Amino acid sequence: MVDYKDIQAIAEKNTVPGAGAVGGGSNVQAAFANIEKQLRKKYKNHIIPAQDTQWIFVNCGGWMGHMYILHASLTEYILFFGTAIDTSGHSGRYWANITDTMISGSYTQWSEGDLGNRVYKAGDTIVHSWGDAAAVQWSAGTYMVEYGRGFIPSTLGFALADTLFGTTDFITLYYTLRIYACALANEVMVYLDL
Repeated sequence: MVDYKDIQAIAEKNTVPGAGAVGGGSNVQAAFANIEKQLRKKYKNHIIPAQDTQWIFVNCGGWMGHMYILHASLTEYILFFGTAIDTSGHSGRYWANITDTMISGSYTQWSEGDLGNRVYKAGDTIVHSWGDAAAVQWSAGTYMVEYGRGFIPSTLGFALADTLFGTTDFITLYYTLRIYACALANEVMVYLDL
């Protein structure tokens, strides 16, 4: 359905260089609003209705951020992700390819098997290939557009484990599952042309 190069191009045009923890918030919100508008125009009904989504916390691999899901199916997803605080942990290992195009802030990745790390800034795209794992770190004020393609249910174990067994935040669990269910229902309606 989606070509990640389209998402990357749209996101790169909306980067907010220099926006960090202080003062970048409204610029990032404006960038996300513009990206969402462009994605809704290009992918129409595949982007879930605004009333069916919201910013929700996500705890995974020891790190914490928040996400805003725009599209999800069994084989792909698009979301906004970011953090207002410094956070770090494990990337997870998925049966999916994931790309993140940086809107603001910085992201550091130390890939398994490497002796050094790589730092990404606004406008850069991070590729997390199927089966890869890394140590990851986001600086405060880091926001990105994320696209995943593959067997998306394989990502849910990692995405929900800290919520279930660490934070025991069942409200966030409910929000996450509700939005994913709405997105799946939306895709069924699109394909059945309802």
